Amino acid sequence: MKINSLFYEEFKDDILKCTLCPHQCILYPGKTGICRVRQNVKGEMYSLNYGDVTSMALDPMEKKPLFHFHPGEKILSLGTWGCNLKCPFCQNYEIAHMKPEYQKKIYPSAIPSLIDNYGVRGVAYTYSEPIVWYEFVLDSSRQVKYANPDNYNVLVTNGFINEKPLRLMLQYIDAMNIDLKVYNDKNYMKLLKGGLEPVKNTIKIAYEEGIHIEVTTLVVPKVNDNLDELEEEFSWLANISKDIPLHLSRYFPAYKYNESPTDINFLERTYELAKKYLNFVYLGNILSSTYENTYCPDCGTLLIQRKGYDIKIENLNENGECKNCGRKICIV
Repeated sequence: MKINSLFYEEFKDDILKCTLCPHQCILYPGKTGICRVRQNVKGEMYSLNYGDVTSMALDPMEKKPLFHFHPGEKILSLGTWGCNLKCPFCQNYEIAHMKPEYQKKIYPSAIPSLIDNYGVRGVAYTYSEPIVWYEFVLDSSRQVKYANPDNYNVLVTNGFINEKPLRLMLQYIDAMNIDLKVYNDKNYMKLLKGGLEPVKNTIKIAYEEGIHIEVTTLVVPKVNDNLDELEEEFSWLANISKDIPLHLSRYFPAYKYNESPTDINFLERTYELAKKYLNFVYLGNILSSTYENTYCPDCGTLLIQRKGYDIKIENLNENGECKNCGRKICIV
């Protein structure tokens, strides 16, 4: 479905410049940007995927992954098609880099009813990149909040967005999981066709605006498995807040990238390094609950036990404090 886009400007004659993300694509009439979903139609910018839902499911919150936001709850997850990065190891390439034949048409006004029907309190914009679904996500997240201010909206995103559209969207967002893919600007550009600084800026702004944020880094062999660079990432995150939950996930071959899965021993070393800087670090895509549990960083008490998606809150009181020592834990 086509609808007029936000965030673009005239470049020259009927040529437009998209200002949604840092690519700042210059679009001649009839052309789309790198995301494939924003098109110059006779001198006006249109979003091509408004209302196009390629994936819809009721997911555990921990699948996003969000470990410190409404733990143990379910959330309605929606995804579309298109992405503004070109990761060769994309885990959802069928919708990120292709346009599936089968799609559902869902309008923003229907989202609150979907939430009620599923018996959940929130919606996650996920699977593909919600930034390039901007107009739909903005309208839907508004509807969710208008229906009930206690409802919540979640973005699972690569964070590659310009500041002005980000700040507008954050007015209606409660939580984000942001992919910090490579802590090296040259590799962000060369391998992923993106950039490090805009993603760092998204993380900083979201944190400063009071959004609950968690960060995911998929540890990919020969892409970002450099301990010195990873340590820089951990240190940078800790300078914002040592309480930001970090998910270090194991890579498996996908799309155009066929390196062997991330070595588990290396992932464990990365975990131990991250723990020197951050209070809450988790390993994903491995069969071990040891690295999924939440412990009090002060006294070591088990707070949340996780076995896959079996979640048990053990020693947190109603105020989000450790029952043993009273430390406030960043749990929403």
